Amino acid sequence: MIRSVSHISAMSPYALAQLNAPEGKRLISLSQNESLHPPSPLAVEAGAKALKAGHLYPDPDWGELREALSGLHGIPAESILCGNGSMELIACLAQAFADEQNAVLAPAHAYPFFRTAAQMVQARFDVAPESDGRVSVDALLTAVRPDTRIVFVANPGNPTGTRIPRAKLVRLREGLPGDTLLVIDEAYGEFADYLGEPMFDLVGRGDTVVLRTFSKAYGLAGMRVGWGLFPPEIARELRKVMSPNNISAAGQAAATAALKDQAYMVATCRETAMLREGFRTRLQQAGYDVPKSSTNFVLIRMGSPDKAHRADEALRAEGVFLRPQGGAGLADCLRATIGAADDLDIAAGRLERRAKEEKT
Repeated sequence: MIRSVSHISAMSPYALAQLNAPEGKRLISLSQNESLHPPSPLAVEAGAKALKAGHLYPDPDWGELREALSGLHGIPAESILCGNGSMELIACLAQAFADEQNAVLAPAHAYPFFRTAAQMVQARFDVAPESDGRVSVDALLTAVRPDTRIVFVANPGNPTGTRIPRAKLVRLREGLPGDTLLVIDEAYGEFADYLGEPMFDLVGRGDTVVLRTFSKAYGLAGMRVGWGLFPPEIARELRKVMSPNNISAAGQAAATAALKDQAYMVATCRETAMLREGFRTRLQQAGYDVPKSSTNFVLIRMGSPDKAHRADEALRAEGVFLRPQGGAGLADCLRATIGAADDLDIAAGRLERRAKEEKT
C-alpha cells in the first residue's frame, strides 16, 4: 500500500456539504453561502464569449481583471494577485510563510479552512477564544507566541456572521509583532462595504494581506475566482507556490465583466440583507438565538449539540439542507444561507414547527 506522508494521513478531509435530498423531495440547499442570484448578465455574456478561445491558455497575470479591480477599489494593480478562489490564496500563504517550526493563529470559531491550511504545512494551529461569537482582539494578542507567523481573521466572520470594526482591526495589526503576517479574509466584504470601512490601506505597512472573492456577492462561486491585495515582498514569495494559469479565461472574463455591473451586485446585497433580517426575525420570534449577521447567512443557535443534530436530520428528511457547524467548534449551531424567498419561507416554517414541538 502506498501511504501519504504522516501529517497528511493524520488530517481529516475538508468537510463538504452533503446535498442528497430524499427521493421525492425537492432539494432546498441553504448550506453553501452561494449568492441569492445568478451572476450579472454581463458576466454570463463575457464568460460565454471567452469560451470561443478555450483552446488557449488564460492570462497568467490576470491583466484585465487586475486593472478592473484597481479602478474600482483605488488600489495598485501590481499589488493584486488572483487565485482559484480565495482558498488557493489562503493555502499558498500558509505554504509560503508557515511550517513545522512555527504557528498559525485564528479565532476559535474561524473559517475551518484556516486550520486545514496550517495542517497542510505542519504548522501548529492555535486558537484564541471569542466573546459570544465575536472576535476578541485582546484574546488574539494574548494568544500570540514567539513562533506565531500568521494570524488569520475573517471579516465578516464565517460561520458567525459577526464583524470586526476597522478600529479594532487596526489595533490588532498595531499590537502584533512586525514579523507576524496578518491576513484579513473579506470573502463577505461586499455585504458590509456600505459601512465605509475599507482595510486595503493596511497592506501598505508591508505586513498585512486583504483577501476577497467573487463567489459570494458577485454570484461566481462556480467560476472559482478570488483575489487579494499584497505587499510586494509577500506577493513575490507567494507567486513561487501558486499554480500558473490558475483561473480559466472564462472565469477571468466573467469576473471582469461583473465588476462593471456594480448596480447588480449592490442590489443583490441589499435584497440579501432584507431577506436575512426577515428570516432572522421569524426565527427569533420562534425562540431561536440568531446573532446579527453582516453576511449572506445567519447562524442559528439550537440550544445544544443534540438539538442541532436532531433538527438537522429532520430538515434533511424534508429536503432542506442547512450546514452543521461542529467543524468550527459550534456543534450546537446550524448555519443557513440566505437563498430564495420561497426556500427561506419553507425553512423558517420547518424550524418554527420544530420549536413548537420542542416546547410540548
